Amino acid sequence: MAALDVPPPACMRDPEIEAFADGAGRFFERAATPERIARWREAGQVEPAFWREAGEAGLLGVSIPTEYGGAGGDFRHDIVAVEQVGKHGVEGFALSLHNVIILPYVLAHGTEEQKKRWLPKLCSGESISAIAMSEPGAGSDLQAIRTTALKDGNGYRINGAKTFISNGQIADFIVVVAKTDPEAGGRGVSLLVVETDQAEGFRRGKALDKIGNDAQDTSELFFDDVWVPSENLLGLEEGQGFRQLMAELPRERLIIAVGSIQTMERALETTVEYVKERKAFGQRILDFQNTQFVLAECKAKATVAKVFVNDCIQRQIEGTLDLTTAAIAKLRATDTEWEIVDACLQLHGGYGYVNDYPIARMFRNSRVQRIYGGSNEIMKLLIARSL
Repeated sequence: MAALDVPPPACMRDPEIEAFADGAGRFFERAATPERIARWREAGQVEPAFWREAGEAGLLGVSIPTEYGGAGGDFRHDIVAVEQVGKHGVEGFALSLHNVIILPYVLAHGTEEQKKRWLPKLCSGESISAIAMSEPGAGSDLQAIRTTALKDGNGYRINGAKTFISNGQIADFIVVVAKTDPEAGGRGVSLLVVETDQAEGFRRGKALDKIGNDAQDTSELFFDDVWVPSENLLGLEEGQGFRQLMAELPRERLIIAVGSIQTMERALETTVEYVKERKAFGQRILDFQNTQFVLAECKAKATVAKVFVNDCIQRQIEGTLDLTTAAIAKLRATDTEWEIVDACLQLHGGYGYVNDYPIARMFRNSRVQRIYGGSNEIMKLLIARSL
């Protein structure tokens, strides 16, 4: 029985969407076995072969038009794919980054030639993507980045360092946020694509040792006089990077909120199962009034969050989701996720601190939700500007 009694939004109640969810679930059950996931966690990354398997299964580029190698779906299919990743515990597989963030940049802002050149390989899994925004001295404040991409002949010479880059160890298609005009502030930011197999001077730093998301490689990247041709400037117009980034942020923040809702549900389901079986002082943990009150509060909070996020999904499909509402969804969903996972871990007692129990991994993985996609402090600033 589902932990939350909240029906999906109207846009998701479609037989074709339900069939896609069923097919995606079967793929992960078959291809992402517990043994394989354990190997990914030990290695600190999902091997490129799995990306190609996912591409063959039609899970990459699901909202990309068929003429560019995608499945021709829409954001609903992206949601389903991301939900199935979470449901099957494949948190190292950065499908949301690839499908919901990077490929839409290319589709929305790339030229026709760029879309035909890059998207088919990204949809097949032949190319694995990453986006290089954060730097050692610049996180949420993208106008403070120091990486430059200065004109050099019929191309650009990129210099700088990036950090906290998901897929950094395995990506061969990297969208780099750089300043083509260092004196112009936000108006001088551009997005350039580095194809690593052709990039002399590009190097990967160490994979960062994180407290969660064990199978997700997160890395430092270095660009030392890396030359890229002019046709690798996304959209072929300098100074559009900040606008391109802002245009795609509502969808990015919404998909983070969607992931938070799923984690809340999984945390509640696994905790209810645990407290029904575990006994103390001669009775089930569930029979204590404190346990019932804690779980009731968690369910109430998660229900409110899910209803709101479902409304945001409907708005996104209708094209009316604005930056402020997306920021509210990201802020409230990730904060609530953390509260609920923490409360559920407490009900596990000492076992909640043991990594063999799913709640422990959820606890570690949940912490970053309030940081990436723009920290929650930045979300508050964005929301305050609307007052």
